[in-house]
Amino acid sequence: MQFLKSSCIRKTFSSTYRTISNKVPEIRIYEVGPRDGLQNESKFVPTDIKIELIHKLAAAGIKNIESASFVSPKWVKQMSDGAEVMTNLKRSPGVNYPVLIPNLKGYEAAKKCNIEEIAIFPAGSEGFSQKNLNCSVEEGLKRFKVVADQAVKDGMRVRGYVSCVLGCPYDGSISPKAIAKITEELFAMGCYEVSLGDTIGVGTAGSVRKLMREVLAVTTPDKLALHFHDTYGQGLSNLVAGLEFGIKTVDSSISGLGGCPYARGASGNLATENLVYFLYGLGVNTDVDLVQLVEAGRYISNFLAKPTESKVNRAIGDRFKNHQDIVKMAACTI
Repeated sequence: MQFLKSSCIRKTFSSTYRTISNKVPEIRIYEVGPRDGLQNESKFVPTDIKIELIHKLAAAGIKNIESASFVSPKWVKQMSDGAEVMTNLKRSPGVNYPVLIPNLKGYEAAKKCNIEEIAIFPAGSEGFSQKNLNCSVEEGLKRFKVVADQAVKDGMRVRGYVSCVLGCPYDGSISPKAIAKITEELFAMGCYEVSLGDTIGVGTAGSVRKLMREVLAVTTPDKLALHFHDTYGQGLSNLVAGLEFGIKTVDSSISGLGGCPYARGASGNLATENLVYFLYGLGVNTDVDLVQLVEAGRYISNFLAKPTESKVNRAIGDRFKNHQDIVKMAACTI
């Protein structure tokens, strides 16, 4: 009996990887390290260090870098220099530098910094909405609609986040149907994409599949992104489950940085280094130089005086000088 179960599991994984290899000719990486990755750090990161991190990520080939937040410094001191970051960074051609916006006041401040894309972030649960936004889910959506309406009018791109899509630190399990409804409302506001966030990292491949079935009843996979925290070490396996449905955008954070001030116990995001190595192993060309990416991870980890959370970063270390050698190893062609 045990042999039969193992055989079935092997067949399932084999089928899964065949499905993925047919569906992921290209993946868009959405880097959240400079914002989501740093927001929960107790050690304040000076503006020049944040800007240099963003420059290093762009130099490594990352094309979408969430760079700042315009939330109140009273609540998130780490993000108090958002205007300085966005005003002083040197923007690379072809790189997108979105910012997180909590309300119309934050939007008006961000608009002065030559931004092109904003992100809004309603919660997927009542408990988290009260803690993070001080209002109900319904009221939060109304507030963000005001922001989205103005941004769309101004010609800005608007991205939506839904937090706690697979579990809430206050409410427990979350209904996939409720997440689908919030997702639908964000698209109605004019969002070009909605990122589904497992804020506390409790999701599994099984719960991801259930969520995707519900959400894809109201939209298509090309309009969705996945955002996994790696609290229980399930980030990559959850991603595999999402890729089965044709998802093309993945959020990640350099060096696995991350956490949330209002979600105690939640660890960092899926590490960008781990994601890129994984994708090269699938034959997906991300156009990201892993040698430079590892260096960017070590740069910010050294400043924070903490070890990197990326196992790929730790494993690669100084072993490679040529990016293509890492690609060959990931694809088992060495």
